[in-house]
Amino acid sequence: MNMRSIFQKVLTVGIVSTIGFSTLLASGAEPVQAQSATANAVSKGTQIVNFGKQFMGTPYKFGASTSTTRVFDCSSFMKYIFKKYGVSLPRTSAAQSKEGYAVSKSNLQPGDLVFFSSGSRANGHNVTHVAVYMGGGKILHTYGKPGVTISDLNSGNWKRTYLKARRVL
Repeated sequence: MNMRSIFQKVLTVGIVSTIGFSTLLASGAEPVQAQSATANAVSKGTQIVNFGKQFMGTPYKFGASTSTTRVFDCSSFMKYIFKKYGVSLPRTSAAQSKEGYAVSKSNLQPGDLVFFSSGSRANGHNVTHVAVYMGGGKILHTYGKPGVTISDLNSGNWKRTYLKARRVL
C-alpha cells in the first residue's frame, strides 16, 4: 500500500467518525453507559425477586439462622437472597433499614427494601419487618403461617404498617 492510499483511508475513517459522532450529539441520544447502569440496577432487582420466589412456602421462624434455607425470618430471607447477587446486608431488619438510601413509596423499583412496624414488637415507629418490592404494588417476604409469600403493599396490614423504603442496589 502506498502513502496516498493509507492517507485516503485514514481521512475516510476520520470523516465517517466525525459524521457519526455529530449525528449522535444532534439526536440527543443518551450515552449507552448511563442507560446500561439504570437497566442493570432494575434487572438486578428483578433477578433478586425471581430468586426469592423460588422459596415460596418456606416456613417462617423468628431468629432463623442465616446458614439454612429450610426456614427464614424476614431479615434472614433478605440477607440470603441479596447475598447471591453480591449485596451484603446486616442481620436484622432494623439494621437493614439504615443501608442504601431512602426512596419514596411512589418511586419504588423491584429490589428495593420496604420496612414496616408490625407484629407484637411494633410500636408504630420502630422497624420490625422487611420485605423486597417486586413491582406492581407487590412485596415478597416471610412471616407467620404462610412463610415466604407475596402480599399487596397497598392494602390491609402492609398499607397500615408501612414505614419507609431503602434502595441498596
